[in-house]
Amino acid sequence: MSDLHRHLDALVARHRQSTERLADPGFAGSSEYPGELRRHARLSEVVEPWLAWRAAERELGELDALRTDPEMRALAEEEIPRLRDRQRELLATIEAGVASGGEADRRPAVIEIRAGTGGDEAALFAGDLVRMYQFWLPGRGLRLELLNASPGERGGYKEIAFLVKGTDREGLGASGVLRFETGGHRVQRVPETEAQGRIHTSAATVAVLPEATEAEFVLRPDDLEITTQKSGGAGGQHVNKTESAVRILHKPSGVAVLCQEERSQVQNKEKALKWLRSRLLQAEQERLAASRSDLRRTQVGSGDRSDRIRTYNFPQNRITDHRVGWTGYALDRFIAGDCDELFSACASDQRARILADWDGSLD
Repeated sequence: MSDLHRHLDALVARHRQSTERLADPGFAGSSEYPGELRRHARLSEVVEPWLAWRAAERELGELDALRTDPEMRALAEEEIPRLRDRQRELLATIEAGVASGGEADRRPAVIEIRAGTGGDEAALFAGDLVRMYQFWLPGRGLRLELLNASPGERGGYKEIAFLVKGTDREGLGASGVLRFETGGHRVQRVPETEAQGRIHTSAATVAVLPEATEAEFVLRPDDLEITTQKSGGAGGQHVNKTESAVRILHKPSGVAVLCQEERSQVQNKEKALKWLRSRLLQAEQERLAASRSDLRRTQVGSGDRSDRIRTYNFPQNRITDHRVGWTGYALDRFIAGDCDELFSACASDQRARILADWDGSLD
Protein backbone atom coordinates (compact mmCIF):
# COMPACT_ATOMS: atom_id res chain seq x y z
CA MET A 1 0.00 0.00 0.00
CA SER A 2 1.36 3.42 -0.97
CA ASP A 3 1.71 6.35 1.42
CA LEU A 4 -1.12 8.07 -0.47
CA HIS A 5 -3.44 5.14 0.19
CA ARG A 6 -2.51 5.01 3.87
CA HIS A 7 -3.15 8.72 4.30
CA LEU A 8 -6.51 8.41 2.53
CA ASP A 9 -7.59 5.47 4.71
CA ALA A 10 -6.71 7.53 7.79
CA LEU A 11 -8.91 10.34 6.46
CA VAL A 12 -11.79 7.88 6.12
CA ALA A 13 -11.56 7.18 9.86
CA ARG A 14 -11.47 10.92 10.63
CA HIS A 15 -14.44 11.49 8.33
CA ARG A 16 -16.42 8.78 10.12
CA GLN A 17 -15.65 10.32 13.52
CA SER A 18 -16.65 13.76 12.26
CA THR A 19 -19.93 12.38 10.86
CA GLU A 20 -20.76 10.77 14.22
CA ARG A 21 -19.94 13.95 16.07
CA LEU A 22 -22.18 16.07 13.83
CA ALA A 23 -25.02 13.56 14.27
CA ASP A 24 -24.95 13.99 18.05
CA PRO A 25 -27.96 16.19 19.01
CA GLY A 26 -26.08 17.52 22.02
CA PHE A 27 -23.25 18.80 19.81
CA ALA A 28 -25.41 20.68 17.32
CA GLY A 29 -25.74 23.79 19.47
CA SER A 30 -22.13 23.99 20.63
CA SER A 31 -19.66 26.68 19.61
CA GLU A 32 -17.52 24.01 17.94
CA TYR A 33 -20.28 22.90 15.55
CA PRO A 34 -19.59 25.40 12.69
CA GLY A 35 -15.89 24.54 12.65
CA GLU A 36 -16.62 20.81 12.67
CA LEU A 37 -19.08 21.29 9.82
CA ARG A 38 -16.35 22.96 7.75
CA ARG A 39 -13.87 20.20 8.57
CA HIS A 40 -16.42 17.55 7.57
CA ALA A 41 -17.03 19.26 4.23
CA ARG A 42 -13.27 19.48 3.60
CA LEU A 43 -12.80 15.79 4.41
CA SER A 44 -15.73 14.84 2.19
CA GLU A 45 -14.01 16.40 -0.84
CA VAL A 46 -11.33 13.71 -0.63
CA VAL A 47 -12.96 10.83 1.26
CA GLU A 48 -16.04 10.40 -0.94
CA PRO A 49 -14.09 9.90 -4.20
CA TRP A 50 -11.64 7.65 -2.32
CA LEU A 51 -14.46 5.41 -1.13
CA ALA A 52 -15.73 5.28 -4.73
CA TRP A 53 -12.18 4.34 -5.87
CA ARG A 54 -12.09 1.55 -3.28
CA ALA A 55 -15.47 0.27 -4.46
CA ALA A 56 -14.21 0.19 -8.04
CA GLU A 57 -11.11 -1.68 -6.88
CA ARG A 58 -13.25 -4.38 -5.27
CA GLU A 59 -15.38 -4.66 -8.39
CA LEU A 60 -12.26 -5.01 -10.51
CA GLY A 61 -11.16 -7.92 -8.32
CA GLU A 62 -14.49 -9.64 -8.84
CA LEU A 63 -14.36 -9.07 -12.60
CA ASP A 64 -10.82 -10.37 -12.78
CA ALA A 65 -11.98 -13.61 -11.16
CA LEU A 66 -14.77 -13.90 -13.74
CA ARG A 67 -12.25 -13.89 -16.58
CA THR A 68 -11.58 -17.56 -15.83
CA ASP A 69 -15.21 -18.34 -16.67
CA PRO A 70 -15.56 -18.77 -20.47
CA GLU A 71 -19.16 -17.57 -20.36
CA MET A 72 -18.37 -14.41 -18.36
CA ARG A 73 -14.98 -13.53 -19.84
CA ALA A 74 -16.30 -11.22 -22.57
CA LEU A 75 -18.45 -9.26 -20.12
CA ALA A 76 -15.59 -8.92 -17.63
CA GLU A 77 -13.10 -7.74 -20.25
CA GLU A 78 -15.61 -5.15 -21.45
CA GLU A 79 -16.21 -3.75 -17.94
CA ILE A 80 -12.60 -3.74 -16.69
CA PRO A 81 -11.38 -0.85 -18.94
CA ARG A 82 -14.42 1.23 -17.99
CA LEU A 83 -13.70 0.79 -14.27
CA ARG A 84 -10.02 1.57 -14.71
CA ASP A 85 -10.92 4.79 -16.51
CA ARG A 86 -13.28 5.59 -13.67
CA GLN A 87 -10.50 5.01 -11.14
CA ARG A 88 -8.21 7.39 -13.02
CA GLU A 89 -10.90 10.06 -12.95
CA LEU A 90 -11.48 9.52 -9.22
CA LEU A 91 -7.75 9.66 -8.48
CA ALA A 92 -7.50 12.98 -10.34
CA THR A 93 -10.41 14.29 -8.24
CA ILE A 94 -8.70 13.10 -5.05
CA GLU A 95 -5.38 14.70 -5.96
CA ALA A 96 -7.13 17.96 -6.84
CA GLY A 97 -8.93 17.86 -3.49
CA VAL A 98 -5.71 17.27 -1.57
CA ALA A 99 -3.90 20.09 -3.38
CA SER A 100 -6.74 22.59 -3.14
CA GLY A 101 -7.27 25.08 -0.37
CA GLY A 102 -10.73 23.67 0.31
CA GLU A 103 -13.24 26.24 1.45
CA ALA A 104 -10.60 28.98 1.28
CA ASP A 105 -10.32 28.54 -2.51
CA ARG A 106 -14.04 29.23 -2.91
CA ARG A 107 -13.96 32.62 -1.22
CA PRO A 108 -14.25 36.04 -2.80
CA ALA A 109 -11.02 38.03 -2.78
CA VAL A 110 -9.67 41.54 -2.99
CA ILE A 111 -7.04 42.02 -5.70
CA GLU A 112 -4.74 45.03 -5.41
CA ILE A 113 -2.56 46.14 -8.34
CA ARG A 114 0.15 48.77 -7.91
CA ALA A 115 2.63 50.35 -10.29
CA GLY A 116 6.20 49.64 -9.20
CA THR A 117 9.53 50.71 -10.66
CA GLY A 118 9.26 52.47 -14.00
CA GLY A 119 7.26 55.65 -13.56
CA ASP A 120 4.58 56.30 -16.19
CA GLU A 121 5.40 53.05 -18.02
CA ALA A 122 4.81 51.07 -14.80
CA ALA A 123 1.39 52.72 -14.41
CA LEU A 124 0.53 51.85 -18.01
CA PHE A 125 1.56 48.24 -17.39
CA ALA A 126 -0.60 48.14 -14.26
CA GLY A 127 -3.44 49.22 -16.55
CA ASP A 128 -2.62 46.31 -18.89
CA LEU A 129 -2.86 43.88 -15.96
CA VAL A 130 -6.19 45.38 -14.95
CA ARG A 131 -7.60 44.86 -18.44
CA MET A 132 -6.20 41.33 -18.53
CA TYR A 133 -8.08 40.43 -15.33
CA GLN A 134 -11.19 42.26 -16.55
CA PHE A 135 -11.26 40.00 -19.62
CA TRP A 136 -10.11 36.74 -17.99
CA LEU A 137 -12.12 36.61 -14.76
CA PRO A 138 -15.62 37.22 -16.21
CA GLY A 139 -14.85 34.51 -18.75
CA ARG A 140 -14.48 32.10 -15.84
CA GLY A 141 -17.75 33.26 -14.30
CA LEU A 142 -16.37 35.78 -11.80
CA ARG A 143 -17.33 39.43 -11.49
CA LEU A 144 -15.26 42.44 -10.43
CA GLU A 145 -16.43 45.31 -8.26
CA LEU A 146 -14.15 48.35 -8.19
CA LEU A 147 -13.12 49.47 -4.70
CA ASN A 148 -10.71 52.30 -5.37
CA ALA A 149 -8.50 53.57 -8.19
CA SER A 150 -5.70 56.11 -8.52
CA PRO A 151 -5.04 56.79 -12.24
CA GLY A 152 -1.56 57.38 -13.61
CA GLU A 153 -0.66 60.76 -15.07
CA ARG A 154 -0.36 59.36 -18.62
CA GLY A 155 -2.81 56.50 -18.33
CA GLY A 156 -2.97 53.24 -16.47
CA TYR A 157 -3.03 53.21 -12.69
CA LYS A 158 -0.75 54.07 -9.83
CA GLU A 159 -2.88 51.67 -7.79
CA ILE A 160 -6.28 50.04 -8.05
CA ALA A 161 -8.28 47.47 -6.08
CA PHE A 162 -11.23 45.22 -6.92
CA LEU A 163 -13.46 42.91 -4.95
CA VAL A 164 -13.85 39.72 -7.01
CA LYS A 165 -16.89 37.47 -6.44
CA GLY A 166 -18.54 34.41 -7.92
CA THR A 167 -17.70 30.78 -8.70
CA ASP A 168 -16.00 29.50 -11.83
CA ARG A 169 -16.68 26.36 -13.86
CA GLU A 170 -14.33 24.32 -11.65
CA GLY A 171 -16.08 25.39 -8.46
CA LEU A 172 -13.34 27.85 -7.52
CA GLY A 173 -13.96 31.28 -6.10
CA ALA A 174 -11.78 34.32 -6.70
CA SER A 175 -9.23 33.19 -4.09
CA GLY A 176 -8.68 29.91 -5.91
CA VAL A 177 -8.54 31.40 -9.40
CA LEU A 178 -6.20 34.25 -8.42
CA ARG A 179 -3.92 32.37 -6.03
CA PHE A 180 -1.02 32.33 -8.50
CA GLU A 181 -1.12 36.06 -9.31
CA THR A 182 0.42 37.34 -6.09
CA GLY A 183 3.85 38.91 -6.52
CA GLY A 184 5.91 41.09 -8.83
CA HIS A 185 5.07 41.26 -12.54
CA ARG A 186 7.82 42.60 -14.83
CA VAL A 187 7.31 44.05 -18.32
CA GLN A 188 9.89 44.54 -21.06
CA ARG A 189 8.86 46.69 -24.04
CA VAL A 190 9.56 49.88 -25.99
CA PRO A 191 7.52 52.76 -24.50
CA GLU A 192 5.62 55.00 -26.93
CA THR A 193 7.74 57.94 -25.75
CA GLU A 194 11.05 56.14 -26.49
CA ALA A 195 12.52 57.80 -29.60
CA GLN A 196 15.55 55.48 -29.84
CA GLY A 197 13.49 52.28 -29.80
CA ARG A 198 15.16 50.99 -26.66
CA ILE A 199 13.47 48.33 -24.53
CA HIS A 200 12.60 49.49 -21.02
CA THR A 201 11.90 47.31 -18.00
CA SER A 202 9.15 48.27 -15.58
CA ALA A 203 7.20 46.49 -12.85
CA ALA A 204 3.83 46.25 -11.18
CA THR A 205 2.82 44.29 -8.11
CA VAL A 206 -0.27 42.24 -7.37
CA ALA A 207 -1.71 41.22 -3.99
CA VAL A 208 -4.60 38.77 -3.59
CA LEU A 209 -6.39 38.89 -0.23
CA PRO A 210 -9.05 36.21 0.43
CA GLU A 211 -12.15 37.77 1.93
CA ALA A 212 -12.33 37.34 5.69
CA THR A 213 -15.56 36.82 7.61
CA GLU A 214 -16.54 38.83 10.65
CA ALA A 215 -16.06 35.74 12.82
CA GLU A 216 -12.49 35.27 11.59
CA PHE A 217 -11.38 38.80 12.31
CA VAL A 218 -13.40 40.99 14.62
CA LEU A 219 -12.99 44.73 14.08
CA ARG A 220 -13.44 46.58 17.36
CA PRO A 221 -15.17 49.95 16.84
CA ASP A 222 -12.70 51.66 19.19
CA ASP A 223 -9.84 50.55 16.90
CA LEU A 224 -11.33 52.21 13.82
CA GLU A 225 -11.12 55.79 12.63
CA ILE A 226 -13.77 56.29 9.96
CA THR A 227 -13.83 59.46 7.88
CA THR A 228 -15.79 60.50 4.80
CA GLN A 229 -14.82 62.69 1.87
CA LYS A 230 -15.91 63.60 -1.62
CA SER A 231 -15.19 61.00 -4.25
CA GLY A 232 -12.41 61.80 -6.68
CA GLY A 233 -11.53 60.78 -10.21
CA ALA A 234 -13.71 59.99 -13.19
CA GLY A 235 -17.15 58.80 -12.31
CA GLY A 236 -20.84 59.58 -12.19
CA GLN A 237 -22.67 62.69 -11.10
CA HIS A 238 -21.99 61.95 -7.44
CA VAL A 239 -18.24 62.57 -7.87
CA ASN A 240 -17.04 65.61 -5.92
CA LYS A 241 -20.61 66.52 -4.94
CA THR A 242 -21.38 64.31 -1.96
CA GLU A 243 -19.15 62.85 0.75
CA SER A 244 -19.75 59.26 -0.32
CA ALA A 245 -16.12 58.10 -0.13
CA VAL A 246 -15.20 56.27 3.08
CA ARG A 247 -11.71 55.92 4.55
CA ILE A 248 -11.17 53.51 7.44
CA LEU A 249 -7.98 53.47 9.49
CA HIS A 250 -7.22 50.53 11.77
CA LYS A 251 -5.36 52.42 14.48
CA PRO A 252 -3.47 49.52 16.11
CA SER A 253 -1.87 48.42 12.84
CA GLY A 254 -1.90 51.66 10.85
CA VAL A 255 -3.56 49.88 7.90
CA ALA A 256 -5.99 52.12 6.01
CA VAL A 257 -8.34 51.61 3.07
CA LEU A 258 -10.33 54.08 0.97
CA CYS A 259 -13.43 53.02 -0.95
CA GLN A 260 -15.09 55.61 -3.19
CA GLU A 261 -16.55 53.80 -6.18
CA GLU A 262 -20.12 53.38 -4.95
CA ARG A 263 -22.64 56.22 -4.93
CA SER A 264 -23.77 55.33 -1.44
CA GLN A 265 -21.66 56.07 1.63
CA VAL A 266 -23.18 52.99 3.28
CA GLN A 267 -22.10 50.73 0.41
CA ASN A 268 -18.60 52.20 0.40
CA LYS A 269 -18.32 51.63 4.14
CA GLU A 270 -19.45 48.02 3.82
CA LYS A 271 -16.90 47.29 1.10
CA ALA A 272 -14.15 49.13 2.95
CA LEU A 273 -14.76 47.02 6.07
CA LYS A 274 -14.52 43.80 4.03
CA TRP A 275 -11.31 45.02 2.42
CA LEU A 276 -9.78 46.05 5.73
CA ARG A 277 -10.77 42.79 7.42
CA SER A 278 -9.18 40.77 4.62
CA ARG A 279 -5.94 42.73 4.85
CA LEU A 280 -5.73 42.34 8.61
CA LEU A 281 -6.57 38.63 8.62
CA GLN A 282 -3.92 37.93 6.00
CA ALA A 283 -1.37 39.86 8.03
CA GLU A 284 -2.29 37.93 11.17
CA GLN A 285 -2.00 34.59 9.38
CA GLU A 286 1.45 35.54 8.12
CA ARG A 287 2.50 36.59 11.61
CA LEU A 288 1.33 33.33 13.12
CA ALA A 289 3.14 31.38 10.41
CA ALA A 290 6.29 33.21 11.57
CA SER A 291 7.62 33.20 8.02
CA ARG A 292 7.29 36.89 7.26
CA SER A 293 6.34 39.93 9.30
CA ASP A 294 5.13 42.34 6.67
CA LEU A 295 1.96 41.60 4.66
CA ARG A 296 2.76 44.04 1.91
CA ARG A 297 6.25 42.58 1.46
CA THR A 298 4.81 39.06 1.49
CA GLN A 299 2.09 39.85 -0.98
CA VAL A 300 3.68 42.17 -3.48
CA GLY A 301 7.40 42.32 -2.79
CA SER A 302 9.36 45.51 -3.12
CA GLY A 303 8.11 46.54 -6.57
CA ASP A 304 11.70 46.45 -7.82
CA ARG A 305 12.44 45.24 -11.37
CA SER A 306 14.33 42.20 -10.06
CA ASP A 307 11.56 41.08 -7.67
CA ARG A 308 9.29 39.14 -10.01
CA ILE A 309 7.19 36.04 -10.46
CA ARG A 310 6.47 36.63 -14.13
CA THR A 311 7.95 38.50 -17.10
CA TYR A 312 5.96 39.94 -20.02
CA ASN A 313 8.29 40.52 -23.00
CA PHE A 314 6.36 42.40 -25.69
CA PRO A 315 9.04 42.50 -28.44
CA GLN A 316 9.23 38.67 -28.34
CA ASN A 317 5.49 38.25 -27.63
CA ARG A 318 6.67 36.05 -24.75
CA ILE A 319 5.41 35.46 -21.23
CA THR A 320 7.40 33.51 -18.64
CA ASP A 321 6.36 32.38 -15.17
CA HIS A 322 9.60 31.97 -13.24
CA ARG A 323 8.12 29.86 -10.43
CA VAL A 324 7.10 26.94 -12.63
CA GLY A 325 9.44 27.46 -15.59
CA TRP A 326 6.55 27.94 -18.01
CA THR A 327 7.00 30.02 -21.18
CA GLY A 328 4.45 30.88 -23.83
CA TYR A 329 4.78 32.83 -27.08
CA ALA A 330 1.30 34.29 -27.26
CA LEU A 331 1.57 37.26 -24.92
CA ASP A 332 -0.95 39.21 -26.99
CA ARG A 333 -3.60 36.54 -26.32
CA PHE A 334 -2.65 36.34 -22.66
CA ILE A 335 -3.00 40.10 -22.15
CA ALA A 336 -6.38 39.83 -23.91
CA GLY A 337 -7.55 37.48 -21.15
CA ASP A 338 -6.61 34.03 -22.51
CA CYS A 339 -4.89 33.02 -19.26
CA ASP A 340 -6.19 29.49 -18.66
CA GLU A 341 -3.10 27.69 -20.01
CA LEU A 342 -0.79 29.43 -17.55
CA PHE A 343 -3.28 28.91 -14.72
CA SER A 344 -3.32 25.17 -15.48
CA ALA A 345 0.50 25.03 -15.54
CA CYS A 346 0.71 26.73 -12.14
CA ALA A 347 -2.02 24.49 -10.69
CA SER A 348 -0.31 21.32 -11.98
CA ASP A 349 3.01 22.40 -10.50
CA GLN A 350 1.40 23.19 -7.16
CA ARG A 351 -0.45 19.86 -7.13
CA ALA A 352 2.73 17.88 -7.82
CA ARG A 353 4.67 19.65 -5.06
CA ILE A 354 1.89 19.22 -2.48
CA LEU A 355 1.34 15.55 -3.28
CA ALA A 356 5.08 14.83 -3.13
CA ASP A 357 5.27 16.08 0.46
CA TRP A 358 1.73 15.31 1.64
CA ASP A 359 1.53 14.04 5.22
CA GLY A 360 -2.19 13.30 5.21
CA SER A 361 -3.23 16.69 6.61
CA LEU A 362 -6.04 18.71 5.05
CA ASP A 363 -5.65 21.71 7.36
